Amino acid sequence: MNAKILVSACLAGYNCKYNGGNNLVPVIAELVSKGLALPVCPEEWGGLPTPRPASEIKGGDGKDVLNGGAVVVDINGKDVTRNFLEGARKAVNKALEHSIAMAILKERSPSCGVHWIYDGTFKNIKVPGRGVLAEMLFQEGIKLSSEEDLKKDCSILKEFVP
Repeated sequence: MNAKILVSACLAGYNCKYNGGNNLVPVIAELVSKGLALPVCPEEWGGLPTPRPASEIKGGDGKDVLNGGAVVVDINGKDVTRNFLEGARKAVNKALEHSIAMAILKERSPSCGVHWIYDGTFKNIKVPGRGVLAEMLFQEGIKLSSEEDLKKDCSILKEFVP
């Protein structure tokens, strides 16, 4: 595989979203099918089932989770921080193993949010911040974009796709 792009698996059509569905973006599915993008689902990789209760970061963003100042909880109040950290570490290790240069991740996800996440109240309130995986990738120097960035400007793929 010559993939240089890491993608949220749900964007490639994998049914790994918390509710058992996906967030298919056809161009991302095509990149995966051609071996140009590597799909990951850090929540499944961290041991969470699909479907699973919705989760949000409480007390900050992904950077705060990594620093121990915030937690990831599901809608039932269960702390799932360990699962999110474990899955994100596995995804980052896979990215480094494949010399990934860019990630296209699911906006607003507590794992993958690039610019926005939900505020931890489960009231559909968006706040600026990165999810746990997005923050780990950012700290590794990997360029981040969301599926919303891609929909606005497909040229962001230019330097990563032949």
